[in-house]
Amino acid sequence: MANWLDFKAIKRGVNLEALLRHYKVELRRSGPDRYRGRCPIHGGEGRDAFHVNLARNIFHCFACGAGGTVLDFVAAMERCTLREAAEKLQPRVTPGNGPGVSVPHKELVTEKKRAPSPLGFVLKGVDTAHPYLATRGIEPPTAAHFGVGFYAGPGLLSGRLVIPLHNAQGELVAYCGRLLDGATPRYQFPPGFRKSEVLFNFHRAAASAEPAVVVVEGFFDCLKVYQAGLRSVVALMGAVLYRSPERALREHFRQVVLMLDGDAAGERASRIIADRLRRHCVVRVVQLPAHIQPDQLSAETIRDILGGEFSHFH
Repeated sequence: MANWLDFKAIKRGVNLEALLRHYKVELRRSGPDRYRGRCPIHGGEGRDAFHVNLARNIFHCFACGAGGTVLDFVAAMERCTLREAAEKLQPRVTPGNGPGVSVPHKELVTEKKRAPSPLGFVLKGVDTAHPYLATRGIEPPTAAHFGVGFYAGPGLLSGRLVIPLHNAQGELVAYCGRLLDGATPRYQFPPGFRKSEVLFNFHRAAASAEPAVVVVEGFFDCLKVYQAGLRSVVALMGAVLYRSPERALREHFRQVVLMLDGDAAGERASRIIADRLRRHCVVRVVQLPAHIQPDQLSAETIRDILGGEFSHFH
């Protein structure tokens, strides 16, 4: 079992000022216990975009939208999860404010879940015609429609393929960045972003008025199915269907078609998800050949496999 981490004690017992010194962040005073300067997280042009309130032990960048507590700051700087940030910060907790502090049991595991908030910015200069997309079989109109492309601008996403993520209302809530050089981890989600609250492309699928929806694992699987003419498709961004997305699928669609990867993980996930959804809607499981993913299929094959589930193609 993973060690319990007292998030509340870490946020209270770790000094943000000390962390700023550790990361060599240069700021200038703007008021009592307040400082501002260039954002160390995205490295943007705004010289005063990054604000710190040492009295409250919090920060916020008005350019990239990053903000929060010492946990959020370390997660952003180290490009890790909040739990990993907590593990890094645990030794820094001031004596007396550490793990011995009495807090409700549930707070020792994780912070309260929050739905992603809309971003306050849009990345400019995204190249939706980048050659990498062609190697994955993604046509320029599809990439442009989804806003997927190579980003060479400043910040953490520089040099990555960026994928815009939206909430159920179609509001942009995050960007995921994919490395193209084979390094790992291939996909980089924003610090604190919770995949458990989002289904990729759900807002478009819900607007398609189709009674059925195709569920795949990855971004490129989703783009290839959409490109084949089936607009009602969503991606799990993994092989797990969390409770909130599951509820959204049940509320918007009468039939769910699972087309996960043709490997052991995909088969297992299909069985688990199908068992849960069959209590509420019709479920069909598409079993792909071993080691085959939907994004490796031709448009014609995708239509042959899935066409019967839809009344027409758009």
